[in-house]
Amino acid sequence: MTTSPLPGGSFTLADDLAVHRFGYGAMQLAGPGVMGPPADHDEAVRVLRAAVDLGIDHIDTSDAYGPFATNRLIKEALHPYADDLRIVTKVGALRDAAGGWPAARSPQQIRDSVHSNLTNLGVDVLDLVNLRVGNAMGTEDGSLEEPFSALVQLQQEGVIRHLGVSNATSEQVAEARSIAPIVSVQNFYNLANRWDDALIDALNADGIAYVPFFPLGGFSPLQSDALGAVAARHESSPMAVALAWLLRRSPNILLIPGTSSSAHLRENVTGAGLVLSDADCSELDAITGT
Repeated sequence: MTTSPLPGGSFTLADDLAVHRFGYGAMQLAGPGVMGPPADHDEAVRVLRAAVDLGIDHIDTSDAYGPFATNRLIKEALHPYADDLRIVTKVGALRDAAGGWPAARSPQQIRDSVHSNLTNLGVDVLDLVNLRVGNAMGTEDGSLEEPFSALVQLQQEGVIRHLGVSNATSEQVAEARSIAPIVSVQNFYNLANRWDDALIDALNADGIAYVPFFPLGGFSPLQSDALGAVAARHESSPMAVALAWLLRRSPNILLIPGTSSSAHLRENVTGAGLVLSDADCSELDAITGT
């Protein structure tokens, strides 16, 4: 049962895929460097169950987290899944022994990754699969036709409902859309790193979700000070202000903040409901490029 309304309302990605705009990203449930099992297994299970109890119906994950650790935790904590719970995963990268993220985008690697996600999550069909095109934190130029077409084939086989892309340039988003419909784009974006502004607006016009990751990453000390000043006025945290700003930025933005603490999860949900004034937003908008 939802203990309080989730901030931001809902967004319809497709006729059979509507979610609250406030979701949860499971990456931080894995061990240090997103490798290995969680430091506190029982707390990781509590976090996932707390997310559902709070009304979160959109969990973002990947078999590359751990690897396999977060998907197996999700299955342990939440399976059998509620009818309205949507689990979103991504393929296109593996993990190496050093903790790197080597690309894995051949058709066979895409197929193997999808079936690995199906097994570790304990489902017959994946709600949404994003193709990761770029590297860990940014985009890389190049065609995505081969790996994305492999995902389309798996969609036609009935093991994927919907498709998206991650770490993608505007050109790659357009290329994917020329091959098959997509319902989401997941890229690095936040208050201080806004190179996707035009893409967000274009996707919003077409009813396609934009899912920013790393909402507080890449801030300079000066930018952090400016963000902190707005947070102090609201007696809130910089993270809460950053999340609230993202929800206000565009109605197609979906949030997936991650945490390994159930208490922090509740703080994030509460904080994202912060009401920012026009003056707050003007001050925050000036942060980019500072």
